[in-house]
Amino acid sequence: MQIYNNILETIGNTPMVKLNKITAHIPATVCVKIESFNPGNSTKDRMAVKMIEDAEKDGRLKPGGTIIECTSGNTGMGLAMAACIKGYKCIFTTTDKQSKEKFDMLRAMGAEVIVCPTSVDADDPRSYYSVAKKLAAETPNSVWMNQYDNLSNRQAHYESTGPEIWKQTDGKITHFVVGIGTGGTVTGTSKYLKEQNPSVKTWGIDTYGSILKQYHETGTFDPKEIHSYITEGIGEDIIPLNYDFSLIDYIEKVTDKEAALMQRRLAKEEGIFAGNSAGAAVQGLLQLHEKFPLQKDDLVVILLHDHGSRYVGKFFNDDWMRDKGFID
Repeated sequence: MQIYNNILETIGNTPMVKLNKITAHIPATVCVKIESFNPGNSTKDRMAVKMIEDAEKDGRLKPGGTIIECTSGNTGMGLAMAACIKGYKCIFTTTDKQSKEKFDMLRAMGAEVIVCPTSVDADDPRSYYSVAKKLAAETPNSVWMNQYDNLSNRQAHYESTGPEIWKQTDGKITHFVVGIGTGGTVTGTSKYLKEQNPSVKTWGIDTYGSILKQYHETGTFDPKEIHSYITEGIGEDIIPLNYDFSLIDYIEKVTDKEAALMQRRLAKEEGIFAGNSAGAAVQGLLQLHEKFPLQKDDLVVILLHDHGSRYVGKFFNDDWMRDKGFID
């Protein structure tokens, strides 16, 4: 019998699917790794469980404890799912730009959700980073997971995502494309792939208003690069410790509008109902092909972080899209 002991055992081994219509003009084979097949519907399930298990091992997380995290939704979902199984409480801070579906989803899993303003600096006491840090200091028997600086994040992808991609492509992958935020997915996966074949190119996808591309290219932190943006799931206004920028070959920025339109194209043309960062990642590849033309023998893997159901009220809603000026 193939029966899992609990839902956490179903994390990983997500499918690899070839794109056909959107990338028809590209001579390379372009595949997507659809991480919404994880039980929490995103790639963040992998690192959420890893962060909890590592905190249990080193004694930071004790029975009956409280997990605190600042999250745009997906990490919270993975943590809440694991907390249900393991018997922990969850308190999450998030930003007011995130879709309502994400808040409702976290609360449905038993988490307490505190919504913080988006348009404040990371070190502002009202930011979702600062509120989480303060809660952790004030809440007995609690752990702030801090996915940005918690290296269990990138280790999870080094141990699972990277090996899966290598195996699924029979080691023939030439390019890895992924939206970048906390740095865990891109760093952990790229490290594994480049250890197998140093010539594998890793292309990160960023958004306008984020600091990551500028920091990668100059090594300097320029606050003038930072402004609010609509795209969800990628970009940062801080430099998380999970990054090893030497493992990223190039970072491409995608506009909010182009990411949203490509997210909708994925659904209509490829039948893949994926999240907003997936739209950015696929659009990013099309832009990168113009700069660094892909060849017939290339095998590209784009990681699609999460599921479209998180965004039904926003990017898949025509009225909302018109209001943002993304469609007529």
